[in-house]
Amino acid sequence: MSDIAIRISNLSKSYTISHQTGHRATNLAEAAMQRLRKPFQKAETESFWALKDIDLEIKKGEVVGVIGRNGAGKSTLLKILSRITEPTTGRIELFGRVGSLLEVGTGFHPELTGRENIYLNGAILGMRRSEIKQQFSNIVDFAGVEKFLDTPVKRYSSGMYVRLAFSVAAHLNPEILIVDEVLAVGDAEFQKKCLGKMHDVAASGRTVLFVSHNMGAIQNLCSTALLIKAGGLEMIGLPADVVRRHLTSSNMSSKFERESSPDKTSIIRVTLHVHSDDSVDFDLIVWCPTPIAASVDLRVTDPYGYAVGFASLGALDPSSMIRLTEGENHVQFRLLTNVLADGDYIVSIDLTVPGICYLDRAEDCLSFSLNCRESAFALRRLPQEWCYGSCELQIQQTQIPV
Repeated sequence: MSDIAIRISNLSKSYTISHQTGHRATNLAEAAMQRLRKPFQKAETESFWALKDIDLEIKKGEVVGVIGRNGAGKSTLLKILSRITEPTTGRIELFGRVGSLLEVGTGFHPELTGRENIYLNGAILGMRRSEIKQQFSNIVDFAGVEKFLDTPVKRYSSGMYVRLAFSVAAHLNPEILIVDEVLAVGDAEFQKKCLGKMHDVAASGRTVLFVSHNMGAIQNLCSTALLIKAGGLEMIGLPADVVRRHLTSSNMSSKFERESSPDKTSIIRVTLHVHSDDSVDFDLIVWCPTPIAASVDLRVTDPYGYAVGFASLGALDPSSMIRLTEGENHVQFRLLTNVLADGDYIVSIDLTVPGICYLDRAEDCLSFSLNCRESAFALRRLPQEWCYGSCELQIQQTQIPV
């Protein structure tokens, strides 16, 4: 029998993108008036290739990490493998049942209870009722939702949703388990629990595809890694080699810039400057369509993706949230780095409304180096342990919008 679990041949996926011309209607009356004035006007469109000419074979029992920058095509690949969307060209062969967790609540019916959704998901995966019943208690124990088992899942918190969804996908014994980076919804303890479960699934000989921006988890969990860049397969190989290629090819520097979206709060430009007095100055330009109060959160990692520090304006102290006005906003702050050892560091920036939603994310957007310094202490990492902890870095506001 073949030892291939997934075979992908000449896979491509194209989407049609529309471009609005002229003034964009903001209400029904404006839209109706525009249609009356220009009844035959059509929006300009173009084809966007999310994936292009992917050829790949994954063997049974392999744990494959999929990495790449946001928008590279990772989630599109997983949705095609999960048969949520169809490819434009190419062929996919799957040798075994597929269990997938692509976003919170995928495959759940909000009106059904947790108990009913467990059986529904099992049936979708092709499991017999007796098989589901055999794993039922393990699913409930892992998810920790026994008290709410007969409550409709539409009343679950996002954390409860993702715990149950992951538990169902991992315990119903699919030959192929596909997991997108939805684990960020859970707390650190649950993330560790999930990664441990995926390790157990892999040890049992099943195939796992795991998309993550956590380079440490990719290297610890996976036997092989894929680097997807601009819709194409850039590299496949050992996780350490692929991670190194990803980080060195990202062209990260002390400046980050991209175009804004008129109807979306966006980080459009960031620059940083390293001082000799154990601090780094950040200068952000944020576009905002409507006034809002937001938190700026920084995550600092080493070149291999291990978290070493975090800082926030607003997440822990609402009084320090920045007040974004309509249009461009200029935000400046200083990050104190006295607790970091000499070396290279990578920064990701999140713009959030704490506890409610993400406004924008600039993943791995900047890098800086600290050299010839005496640190308060040198951070260490343990290669055989999952890396969740990181130190809290101090952050100082130097200018915020009025």
